[in-house]
Amino acid sequence: MEDLIQLSYAVDTFYFLVMGALVMFMAPGFAMLEAGMVRSKNTSEILTKNVALFAIACVMYLLIGYAIMYGGSSILIGAENTVDEVLASGGDVYYSARSDFFFQVVFVATAMSIISGAVAERMKLWSFLLFAIVMTGFIYPTQGSWSWGGGFLSEAGFVDFAGSGIVHMCGAAAALAGVLLLGPRQGKYGPDGEVNAIQGSNMPLATLGMFILWFGWFGFNGGSELKLSNIDEANAVAQVFVNTNMAAAGGLIAALIMARILFGKADLTMALNGALAGLVSITAEPLSGTNVESMLIGAVGGVIVVLSIVGLDKLRIDDPVGAISVHGTCGIWGLMAVMITSDDATLSGQLTGLGAILGFTFVAALVVWFVIKMIFGIRLSDEDQQVGADVAEIGIVAYPEFSK
Repeated sequence: MEDLIQLSYAVDTFYFLVMGALVMFMAPGFAMLEAGMVRSKNTSEILTKNVALFAIACVMYLLIGYAIMYGGSSILIGAENTVDEVLASGGDVYYSARSDFFFQVVFVATAMSIISGAVAERMKLWSFLLFAIVMTGFIYPTQGSWSWGGGFLSEAGFVDFAGSGIVHMCGAAAALAGVLLLGPRQGKYGPDGEVNAIQGSNMPLATLGMFILWFGWFGFNGGSELKLSNIDEANAVAQVFVNTNMAAAGGLIAALIMARILFGKADLTMALNGALAGLVSITAEPLSGTNVESMLIGAVGGVIVVLSIVGLDKLRIDDPVGAISVHGTCGIWGLMAVMITSDDATLSGQLTGLGAILGFTFVAALVVWFVIKMIFGIRLSDEDQQVGADVAEIGIVAYPEFSK
């Protein structure tokens, strides 16, 4: 029996670590997507934000965020499980504490990556990184503790399997607060209400980023099952993988069709965001639904994201990569869609969770952004926007052969 417990512990720990590594691979996915969706003069700067925010998330979550979220007794992640403790648990302790931290920390980085795309091309680098410290160390862990940490949302029956709300909507809410204080990019909107399209510099790179995110999402949702080492759990992980894949496919196809209906032509950026919208939509409950139900939930997300992107532009809310629509609007849909497939979800529980996470994150982020704005400023000058953030903030351009 002891040998079986040790083997199961090793298998589940390894599974957790591999799933965490897949989620970490989403970091270059976000970086490539955003680098492709911004103009070439801002590419090095957006890449710098992405690599720096990941490092900041790792440090802040280790120092304090993990303890806030899961009620640790110190500011660090605590002691590792001993052999005696694991054996005495009879299998109830089934993965390493360090593997849990590793899996959770890459979720924090994902939430912060959402923000970088929404504020791209006009936010100061160091103001963004200062916000990243607060977001990853305090704001994200606080709201996460209410559900995954066993807090009041967990007791209220709130269901969010892998983070449509806890991760994605949280990141989008913080992004929206920043965008409202930051304002649109120079030249994005005309004086008479016209919306001027600003095309990204590298669609192949953006497409690669989408596929990397799609791939990494199997770890995001698949790892959230938390266990692999028995038949039922192995079947559940496989179901999560298939449902995740089908939701992405449904979202992409629906967004492509919706773009054709609205614009008269297919739109690659809408297709890319449609796949991501489908993934966000299914993340709240990728296990209990059938494969077809998951595809349809993703498809609805694909329709919603196109309408949301168009709607935000009409409201003059500038989001260069569509992050608020993908992760925020579709995160809300994902939380509500749980009630279609899960018997455990209730309307009151889902609305309570939605309101608490959205309200707290938005207000807290708005306060932090405002303080940073008052002390350091958050917006690049018109001159710096004109020359590009690469020259103004970084000093290294991404494509020197094509620079004048």
